[in-house]
Amino acid sequence: MNKTYIIIFAFISCLSSVAQETLDAILQKYNQATIPYIHVEELHKTHEDVILLDAREKVEYDVSHIQNAIYVGYEQFQMQHITSQNIDKSKKIVVYCSLGVRSEDISEKLKKAGYKNVYNLYGGIFEWKNNDLPVVNPNNKKTEEVHVYSKEWSKWLRKGKKIY
Repeated sequence: MNKTYIIIFAFISCLSSVAQETLDAILQKYNQATIPYIHVEELHKTHEDVILLDAREKVEYDVSHIQNAIYVGYEQFQMQHITSQNIDKSKKIVVYCSLGVRSEDISEKLKKAGYKNVYNLYGGIFEWKNNDLPVVNPNNKKTEEVHVYSKEWSKWLRKGKKIY
């Protein structure tokens, strides 16, 4: 009888640890939820009507990015790159990175600069690709390759070819 309880307890413990390792949990751990999320399905329906900013590093962007996304970077981000483009501050802007952590930081900077309609792509380019949506290389050709940022984050990309 005790052996049965131990097995059940171990099974429940395993399920609990797996359940905690969700995208929601990761984003709650690293983000402050100061910027509203937009989900892949919604962005896909309207992405021609938004300004799409890629907040990953150049090496990640150069592997692939969402078509028409403007590279703004993270470590080298400069607000002047945005303001020099004379983007209407009421225009809908969606910022993305790998999962949605770095993009929240860049989105907060945009919000502080007066941009009023800024969203963070929930799950980033990984969720975009996981939903079978296309990414392009620097030559604007569709590719299956996606830079996964790190081994730790790579598990969140379930579709496409992982590039390190």
